[in-house]
Amino acid sequence: MTHPHFSTKERILSAAEELFARHGFAGASLRQVTAAANVNLAAVNYHFGSKDNLINEVFRRRLDELTETRLGALRRVTSGEAPTLEAILEAFVEPALALSSDRLGGSAFMRVLARAYAEHDQSLRRFLSDNYGYVLKNFAQAIQDLMPGLDKEALYWRLDFIAGALTYAMSDFGMIKRPPVRSEGEHRRHAAREFVRFAAAGLRAP
Repeated sequence: MTHPHFSTKERILSAAEELFARHGFAGASLRQVTAAANVNLAAVNYHFGSKDNLINEVFRRRLDELTETRLGALRRVTSGEAPTLEAILEAFVEPALALSSDRLGGSAFMRVLARAYAEHDQSLRRFLSDNYGYVLKNFAQAIQDLMPGLDKEALYWRLDFIAGALTYAMSDFGMIKRPPVRSEGEHRRHAAREFVRFAAAGLRAP
């Protein structure tokens, strides 16, 4: 769904995000994007230059803000007197949950992110690694400081599993849906508690 009062660039990004979530990166064509955004191909070329750049900008639009929020939360936790593993994980999990609940395309973006894990697009993986790989490294360092006995390779395996599981849980692919009696905010807080418990147990496992 596009919003006519948004800028042309924003309309293109929103349309692309929804189509990539639905059909994948290869399955969604620029022709479909232009039709959904109600623009011509020249507008896409003007703002993005290529389909690969459009895909990258769909990610940049969401991940820049998510990164800032996560790292800000991590700094607040680690600057305290006695940071806990659960508090570090909350700094990683809760901003992603908030993004997935954003009514302006948040859940669609999480499905796009899930596709980035599943589809073997080396150009996209390189873009994500080059621009956002340091975020996971910052969290890994904070956890390593708390758990110096955990082997570094094991830590990165476990964080990789945690990141993938979080993306899956937030993309509406999973079995657990919000009960009608529970508000979105309550459901998000409940999901965060359950996920942090799961992730902390995995990191503490022998």
